[in-house]
Amino acid sequence: MKFTPDTEQQDMTGALHDLLTKAGPADVTTDWAHGDGERWRELWRELAAMGVSGLLVAESDGGLGLGPVELAACLEQFGRAGTPGPLVESLAFAPALLQPADSALPSDLAAGVAVASAAVHEHVPLALDADRSDVVLVCDEQVRAVTPHEPVRYQAADPARRLFRVDAGQAPVVQQHDFARAFDLGVLGCAAYLLGLGTRCLELATEHVRQREQFGKPVGEFQAVKHQLADVLLGLQHARPVVRGAALRPGALDVSAAKIVAGEAAHRAARTALQLHGAIGYTSEHELHLWLLRTEALRRSWGTPDWHRRRVARELTDNPDANIGAA
Repeated sequence: MKFTPDTEQQDMTGALHDLLTKAGPADVTTDWAHGDGERWRELWRELAAMGVSGLLVAESDGGLGLGPVELAACLEQFGRAGTPGPLVESLAFAPALLQPADSALPSDLAAGVAVASAAVHEHVPLALDADRSDVVLVCDEQVRAVTPHEPVRYQAADPARRLFRVDAGQAPVVQQHDFARAFDLGVLGCAAYLLGLGTRCLELATEHVRQREQFGKPVGEFQAVKHQLADVLLGLQHARPVVRGAALRPGALDVSAAKIVAGEAAHRAARTALQLHGAIGYTSEHELHLWLLRTEALRRSWGTPDWHRRRVARELTDNPDANIGAA
């Protein structure tokens, strides 16, 4: 089954791709990891001007009023660019969770201008970039909106994923829509981002083997290398319709299946890219390491692979006739 974006969706993702490319993905990520958020903030302002930062926000509240299909398409582009920051939280989770009129929230959050992060039960225990977010949603039995003040930072393998422990304390409880749907949209967003990461790893690996020579010819001409890249491509081509199918029907079964296959496809792409690059792929001088670290971290964020497999098993046990990706 093919899920082909329509003309408007293709135009939107094309414009987003051009914007992210112009911004210099590796430079934005490197600056963000080293404590300089100015490039990222400038990019966010441009995204807000395009309306991308308010994808799921209703038009009456200043957003675009679009749906999960456009959300997944855009987050795939963010993943391909390796854009840092709490994108899944700001674009997917927060807009689906919150009541925009709640007085405890920043007035510009509904319009997609403010940046939101989140700590969600055991699945996202540490809030991403809490110190650079306008609000952190701490979700346990209730949802509380926290304005971060010197949160406790934890060391992460990926320096561009800045993780913080946020204490909700006596922060105000905010009204919420359907928490389950908001969480599933967060999972879908993470899956789409992983798909973009895997695509970029494949692109970097392909570029490298075309340029690197061994025994007088490009490494990419060796049959074994072609087979490795073909396996990566097949994995990504298998994952893409699962992710897009989940965007059409973002329920528990579909988004968990999308997270599993996108995570595995991105993981294979990252490992293959590293193997073909050799040790240089580990170094900070090469941009590949940015995508490697992000892939490994996001495979375990918004639910581990094992948790999502158990979830799929429960859904199929309760409804054996369910079809993944069926509209």
